Amino acid sequence: MQIEIDTKRLIACRKKLGLTQAEAAELVGVSQPAYQRYEAGTRSPSVQVAMMIANAMQTSLDYLTGSSKTKQPDFILVNKKEDPTLFTIVEQCKGFDDEQLKRLLVYFKHMKESGN
Repeated sequence: MQIEIDTKRLIACRKKLGLTQAEAAELVGVSQPAYQRYEAGTRSPSVQVAMMIANAMQTSLDYLTGSSKTKQPDFILVNKKEDPTLFTIVEQCKGFDDEQLKRLLVYFKHMKESGN
């Protein structure tokens, strides 16, 4: 399944981050020609690639597709190779219920506030 991306928004996001097309392509994990075609609107990415683009551009997929004005990311991709510790934490939390997750969040906030 392909996703239609608003090319103007994609270009604006890349420029806001100060990235070249080559740098954006590398962040997304696609070739530079493929990325250039996404920006030109001559090629539409798969859902998976569109999510990687949104993550790399630090925005929401809905914003990139033009279905929302909210730029704030609505998901986070955690790469096991790039951040194995965070990946493990997220993986361990998958089975937690809401109460356990709320307690964990309070603990994280306390750690952040105390500088530990």
